[in-house]
Amino acid sequence: MSKSWRQRAISLGQRLLLLGLLVGLVVGACAPAPTSVANPTPGDDQPAPEPTTEEATPVPEPTAPDQEPAPGGEESLNVGPAFARDAALAYLATAYGQAAPAAGLDWTEEDITPTNTVGGSSFQYKAGEWVVTVQYPVVLPENTIYHVTVDNGGDFHWEGEVNPGGEVRELVLPRGGQEGIEEGQAGGTGEDADLAALAEGNSRFALDLYHLLREQEGNLFYSPYSISAALAMTYAGARGLTEEQMAEALHFDLPQEALHASFAQLAGELAARGEGAEGKDGEGFRLHVANALWLQHDFELLAGYLALMESAYGATPHPVDFGAPEEARQTINDWVAGETEDRITDLIPPGVIDALTRLVLTNAIYFNAAWEVPFEENLTADGPFTLLDGEEVTVPMMRQTESLPYAEGDGYQAVELAYDGGELSMIVLLPEEGGFEAFDGSLDAALLAEIEAGLARQHVELSMPRFEFDSEFSLSQALAALGMEAALTEAADFSGMTGAPDLYISEVVHKAFVSVDEEGTEAAAATGVVMNLTSAPAEVVRMTVDRPFIFLIRDLESGALLFLGRVADPSQ
Repeated sequence: MSKSWRQRAISLGQRLLLLGLLVGLVVGACAPAPTSVANPTPGDDQPAPEPTTEEATPVPEPTAPDQEPAPGGEESLNVGPAFARDAALAYLATAYGQAAPAAGLDWTEEDITPTNTVGGSSFQYKAGEWVVTVQYPVVLPENTIYHVTVDNGGDFHWEGEVNPGGEVRELVLPRGGQEGIEEGQAGGTGEDADLAALAEGNSRFALDLYHLLREQEGNLFYSPYSISAALAMTYAGARGLTEEQMAEALHFDLPQEALHASFAQLAGELAARGEGAEGKDGEGFRLHVANALWLQHDFELLAGYLALMESAYGATPHPVDFGAPEEARQTINDWVAGETEDRITDLIPPGVIDALTRLVLTNAIYFNAAWEVPFEENLTADGPFTLLDGEEVTVPMMRQTESLPYAEGDGYQAVELAYDGGELSMIVLLPEEGGFEAFDGSLDAALLAEIEAGLARQHVELSMPRFEFDSEFSLSQALAALGMEAALTEAADFSGMTGAPDLYISEVVHKAFVSVDEEGTEAAAATGVVMNLTSAPAEVVRMTVDRPFIFLIRDLESGALLFLGRVADPSQ
């Protein structure tokens, strides 16, 4: 008997990331020209500035330990060793309580070497093996904050935000050094529950989206994980009604900090899948996920937002010139093709980006795995496949008789096929003859959980077609129908990216490819979010897949749903 759906939900999201999906978000500006946010010298009681369309004030040089505080009056903050120490200790106290490893940070000014690390925008302080990096101020709508990193070069790493008053705003959960953390403290407690919530939410989003996309004719295939990850990078900058609507539509049920930490944790687990396993092409198993930001070269994003993108998603900014849209489009598409082994070659179509585009966020996922038990090619033979309209086509039908996880219920049969390594699987859902529309319309998270829970090993005589196809979607209308209308209009508030509500999502594009044969499965997908300036059994069970069916690829341990598709005509 398989694990419960909830038990599998943790790793499911992780595996979704690795399945060769690319997501791209295009962000546009609401105004005709780029806007920037001033970065004033911070003070203990300084409020966040109002959004401005003026040119950005140059970032002040950080104050070295032996220098006077930065100009700005008696209340200006000296970003020196004392602040670095206090910020780090405040961080650790939040994570570990008062029993934090504070002794390792009990330094004096003589122990600390300030290093101007990022063009005058951050300082690095070293005390023995401990390194604290303080990034000069990031201005959020709520307040002025500093991005702080604490690292001992070994088993401890923490990233987060500290305001001038020393209050900690958690950004990324720590890795390592977590022994002795009690229930309810930060730093790893609830991580499994958070991953489960992320995976379950992604599954609900996947099926919500399926019920909108299913209206199109023919085959369809997409990666709900890729779409969700790309939109999560955008959601990190959403505020107000925009944030609320995106959370509801995407089923982001965790607080912002925990959500992005869970995406980061999931990515790490997915990256570890398939060690020693084979791909369908005879090479090694591949489950690869990549994220990137494509930023107008003269447009500025908040340092805190950029730090989160890099730490949680591994996404670094690539400067491009959207004033030359065709060249920028080709640059992005070339990156996508490289990350998906050339299976997704033209993610951003002509006309989607223009001179008002300021940011494109992309997620790519590629998956290539052999079956745990391959189909024998000499058993494949042509057979009939009945389409939804009753027409019959002839397609190559693969055959095997094996002990497989199998379930049947009211109006369906289901079988699970494991991939080499035993960490990922495909579930094939075959509605009863004449019952595809009814089953297709009723498929939801509860039914999927029921099917998964009912899977039990039986000897199955399985026949199913080979198939290969790709799908392409513009998702803006579907996402609006799910309830995130504000993000897709010039009323959007993505001030968590820039400090001002000057961006909206102008388009969300998604492409996916799948190939299933006797050896295994190859799948790739890409999503782009474009943002513009205001963007020995007693009985053998027979399962003959000779009519339209639904299939999904998931992570076995967590139950995370990586890919979801429908085969209406395998001859296409």
